[in-house]
Amino acid sequence: MPDKIRTFFTRGSERTLTAKKNIAYSFFIKGISILVSFILVPLTIDFVNPVQYGIWLTISSLVGWFAYFDMGLTHGFRNKFAEATARKDKKLAREYISTTYVILTIIFTSILVCALIVNFYVDWSSLLKLAPSMDRELSNVFGVLIVFFCLNAILNVFTTFLLALQKTALSALIPAASQLVILIIIFILTKTTTGSLLMLTFVFSGMQCLVLLIISVLLFATKFREYAPGIRYINFSLFKNIFGLGSKFFIIQLALLVIFQTSNIILSRVLGPESVTIYNVCYKYFFSINMVMTIILTPYWSAFTEAYTVKDTKWMQNTYRSLSKVWGIAAIGATLMLLISPVFYHFWLNDVISIPYTLSAGMFLYILIMSRASLYMYLLNGIGTVNIQMIIYLIFGTVAIPLMLLFCKLYGMTGIIMVTTLVYAGQCISGHIQLKKILNSTATGIWLK
Repeated sequence: MPDKIRTFFTRGSERTLTAKKNIAYSFFIKGISILVSFILVPLTIDFVNPVQYGIWLTISSLVGWFAYFDMGLTHGFRNKFAEATARKDKKLAREYISTTYVILTIIFTSILVCALIVNFYVDWSSLLKLAPSMDRELSNVFGVLIVFFCLNAILNVFTTFLLALQKTALSALIPAASQLVILIIIFILTKTTTGSLLMLTFVFSGMQCLVLLIISVLLFATKFREYAPGIRYINFSLFKNIFGLGSKFFIIQLALLVIFQTSNIILSRVLGPESVTIYNVCYKYFFSINMVMTIILTPYWSAFTEAYTVKDTKWMQNTYRSLSKVWGIAAIGATLMLLISPVFYHFWLNDVISIPYTLSAGMFLYILIMSRASLYMYLLNGIGTVNIQMIIYLIFGTVAIPLMLLFCKLYGMTGIIMVTTLVYAGQCISGHIQLKKILNSTATGIWLK
């Protein structure tokens, strides 16, 4: 067995070996992250309560909408930076990262100012159908969240930079470290003080920013000094290159915003804040399957950018076949998770909340299709052919909210999953056709855009 393991990590192209090593390290790091995450959920619910936790999740998802207003620049930057490094042009790569930092600073500073002004006029208690007495606290929570969110959106260029360099394990280490810090602080707070939404917000959002800031400054000063951003490397003429591809990602992100980020609000308004907690806890359990697939797929986004740039079609074909087999194994794992879910919920949550088996079954199917769709999305995003994705998400984006409202009223929490599963099913079908055409060199027209 040791010889087989050694062979696995020493045979193959340099691109493949880099991906394998990053996947192995990422599994270890993500394993810790998943463990911390599972411990953090009941601990956080105990720190506040299920209703407050559901409220915090809802407001967090609202603030998360603003992530889509980076105009797709982080994705565009990732591909263009990977292309520059594939061509060994370090000066151009450094210009891309410096310019992206500046543009995102301008964008998210503007968003922050506008959001803080609008926050004065939003009736949060009415929006979320909560007691009017909570309005001031909810306004403060939103204010703190948006400040840290905008800071994090700018700092997160460093994480994207690591992904473009195919340093996915290192990029995974940052959120894992943040979660560990958050877990320690929440544990201390549960023993020393009474929980509050505002305190919870400071811990979760503030610690993420602080950890990311410290790590990025240290690594740019040492390990990645050759790529460190600088004023003299800012080149606004590169904005067109970044935004050309990034604008397509931006449109996709806006459609995804409508489709997926409104689910918590709909659940809160139709079924109440506690349903948001139940839905998200069930999602977190099954999402571990998609997380495993993401760990495996993440190195291949930029690897496919590099391979497509140098026209290494054979490597791309072999990699796609291997990743399809991995998804098959993940599907078996998801099935086992569904079978043991009632027992797992009992020991994990200590019966603090009850999760219906029908919700688990719906979430199982949703995650299964989502993970397959992710396979196509990651590889096609690396290639840069995203027009069909854009069209599919735009179509679903126009009907998602009324469909989710209707299905939620008819079928409860499972109704939300029906709509989102349908979206990813469409992506699976089109993604399979498009990727096959590209890998077989038969793609023309929109299939190549």
